[in-house]
Amino acid sequence: MKFSETEKEVLKDNNVGKLYVRYFDIGLHPKTQNPFPVSPVHFQENMQGFEIVPVVFIQNKVMLETKLDVKDLAEKTIHLITEINQKNKINCTEIQIDCDWSLKSKDNYLKFIEQVKKLSHKKLSATIRLHQVKYFKKTKIPNVDSGVLMFYNMGSIAPDSLNSIYSRDISQRYLESLKKYPLRLNYAFPIYSWAIHIRNQNVLGLRSKMNFEELKKDKNFEQISPIFFRVKHSNYKNGVYYEENDLLKMEKVSAENSREMAEDLSENSKQPPKEIIFYDLDEFNLKNYEKNIFKQTVSCF
Repeated sequence: MKFSETEKEVLKDNNVGKLYVRYFDIGLHPKTQNPFPVSPVHFQENMQGFEIVPVVFIQNKVMLETKLDVKDLAEKTIHLITEINQKNKINCTEIQIDCDWSLKSKDNYLKFIEQVKKLSHKKLSATIRLHQVKYFKKTKIPNVDSGVLMFYNMGSIAPDSLNSIYSRDISQRYLESLKKYPLRLNYAFPIYSWAIHIRNQNVLGLRSKMNFEELKKDKNFEQISPIFFRVKHSNYKNGVYYEENDLLKMEKVSAENSREMAEDLSENSKQPPKEIIFYDLDEFNLKNYEKNIFKQTVSCF
C-alpha cells in the first residue's frame, strides 16, 4: 500500500485523520476447504500520521461451513492483524469486520463477532448492507460498537441498463427502515466505477479502472449510448480479450448522485453519523470528481 501524490493531496485537503485499510480477506482454501487469509496488505508507506482501522473481509461461504471452528478462526484473525500492526508500528484501537452474512450463515457470523470482541479487547465495527437494516429481526444485529452502512452495490450486475452501484429507486425501498435500526450507523459512499463486460447478453466479468474518456478515443470501441460501448474489432485491452460485438456497460456514481444519496440518508437518519467514509482511496477514482465533492457530501448532514 503506497499513496500517490494525488492521494496524499486529497487526504491533506480534507483533513483526513482516519483510514479504513483492508488488511486481508478470508476465503476457503481450494484444496482443504479450510479458512485462509487472502492477499494480506503490504505497507510501503509510513502510517504514523493516521489512525488506522484494520478491515477484514470474510467471504460468506466461510461462515456457511457447518464445521467451522469459530474460536480458532477469531484467534487466527486477531493474530494476523497483530502481526501486521507490529511489523508496521501501528497501534489500532478498532477492528472492522466486513461480511455480507445471510440467514444460513448468521449463527456462525454472530458467534465469530462475539469471539473477536472478547479476544481483541478493541472497539469493533461491522459493515451493514441495506437488506440487513430492513430485515434486522431476521438477519440479527452483530454485537459491535457501531455499524457502517454500505450505501452502494444496490442492484445486480446484469446486462440491462440499470446501475448496480447506485439506484435511488432501490435505496428508497430501504431508507425508511433506518430510523428503526437499533445500531449506531456511520455511512460509506462509493467513489469507484467499473465496466461490466457483456457477451451475448451474458456477464463475463467486471473491468475495474476502465477509463471512459480513453475508451471514446479507442478505435476498437464505439459508444452506442451514454453508458454502453460496443467492440468494433476484436482486441486485447489491459490483458483482457474483447470479441467483436461484446458490450461494455459503464457504471459510476456522479457528484450529483453523491449529494442526492447524502440528502436522502440525512432525511431518514435517526441521528447524524459520526463518520462519513468514502470507498475507495485511489487516484483513478479521485480524478472522476471535482476537489470539493467530499466536503459537499459531508455538508448534507
